[in-house]
Amino acid sequence: MSDQQERTETDQETLEWVVAAEFHKERIDKYITESMEDQISRSQIQLWIQDGHVLVNNRLVKANYKLAEGDRIALTIPEPSNVDIVPEDIPLDIAYEDSDVIVINKPRGMVVHPAPGHTSGTVVNALMYHCKDLSGINGELRPGIVHRIDKDTSGLLMAAKHDKAHASLAAQLKDHSVTRKYIAIVHGNIAHDHGTIDAPIGRDSNDRKMYTVTEKNSKHAVTHFLVLERFGDYTMVELKLETGRTHQIRVHMKFIGHPLVGDPMYGRSKGMQMNGQALHAAILGFVHPMNESYLEFSAPLPDDIEHLLERLRTR
Repeated sequence: MSDQQERTETDQETLEWVVAAEFHKERIDKYITESMEDQISRSQIQLWIQDGHVLVNNRLVKANYKLAEGDRIALTIPEPSNVDIVPEDIPLDIAYEDSDVIVINKPRGMVVHPAPGHTSGTVVNALMYHCKDLSGINGELRPGIVHRIDKDTSGLLMAAKHDKAHASLAAQLKDHSVTRKYIAIVHGNIAHDHGTIDAPIGRDSNDRKMYTVTEKNSKHAVTHFLVLERFGDYTMVELKLETGRTHQIRVHMKFIGHPLVGDPMYGRSKGMQMNGQALHAAILGFVHPMNESYLEFSAPLPDDIEHLLERLRTR
């Protein structure tokens, strides 16, 4: 795997990176912390290194090890111990549920699964309260979670209630057969009614919390767009994911000069704003893991995006 580690929920047990030239002489604990988007504290990473969970070129190192270009890092995430993740009576907007899967409409601002030091208020906490059983493939911190959407992206998310369902849904994500369509409000007037953005995504060498379009240490990424409505200097688009890279839509829209309104990382500081990026996972479709029927669900735009549209239409 390259310097950019794909953040899916099907291969998280061991994370691997190949160090790019720009990170020569960077401390390994800092590198890993930033590579994991600060979801795990630097002190926790240091403990994992000390306990032998991190190898560089198949060798144990210390937390102050200075990286070299081409170093191969492997982090094996240990099974969580003494994890206190409790079910919480958090309301869920359920689009579909049976004995195998559940599809929810996640609100903006809600984190999908716990991380060390952040074990409450997440989708997982809510699912643990609502569901009797959840799949265990992704361990104690991520029961049932097959894929994620960003904290400040609203919309449809599927979870598995047992391991067989989880394996089926994860395989569909891997072969890109899951239908995932998003609605977004972006800056600028997109000239073409539709198009495809085929541009590889990797870590931003200047800020490892961010991603960018790059040929170096990147992964293939494809997003299709369809213009739904124009507002002069803003556009509403439907975006269909062919691949599922971290921050893919946000990075691709910035790349073509039309960043998402309200995006705190990739957006613009001037113009219309909202609390978080104007991005909503509106349509989710997949083959049912047990009866093999195709299911597709839609979720209406949240109030904040509707209010933004009203402002754009009436100004």
